[in-house]
Amino acid sequence: DADRCESCYGAESEDIRCCNTCDDVREAYRRRGWAFKNPDTIEQCKREGFSQKMQEQKNEGCQVYGFLEVNKVAGNFHFAPGKSFQQSHVHVHDLQSFGLDNINMTHYIKHLSFGRDYPGIVNPLDGTDVTAQQASMMFQYFVKVVPTVYMKVDGEVVRTNQFSVTRHEKIANGLIGDQGLPGVFVLYDTCHPEEN
Repeated sequence: DADRCESCYGAESEDIRCCNTCDDVREAYRRRGWAFKNPDTIEQCKREGFSQKMQEQKNEGCQVYGFLEVNKVAGNFHFAPGKSFQQSHVHVHDLQSFGLDNINMTHYIKHLSFGRDYPGIVNPLDGTDVTAQQASMMFQYFVKVVPTVYMKVDGEVVRTNQFSVTRHEKIANGLIGDQGLPGVFVLYDTCHPEEN
């Protein structure tokens, strides 16, 4: 129904006057900075089975593989629960749908490299298997990337990178600030050694 205009449960604004879906209500709440704690009291969410969908997904994990092209400057990539969005030019995650006591960030890194492989290269995160000892853990991998030139016996030159890594972990409270967010974060920086 094109004329339908359902309640935003007090979160209406100039931009959002109607909330016809559960996501509309969640977005209106997010823009107000309100917690979205009980979807079972919101008609749109009940109709769409929001709580049931969240319950069905609570023990799911994911398998991620692929390639990233990054600039030769410091940066990060991460895997974290929640819906991501930009707020005041900051990348944040909406964790309102999750109970922080239920977030399990156990992870396995089969392979991670920065550039092409060459014989004998050691990628220190390959085979990393970490079991989160508590809920809502934040795992940070601080990676220092070093440009490397490998010359094969046939004279072919392979320009690639090696890296070292330090892992830090802590319990995250899910709020912006010093406590951080639950997830697996790879924070990388490049090192530019002097050449002779």
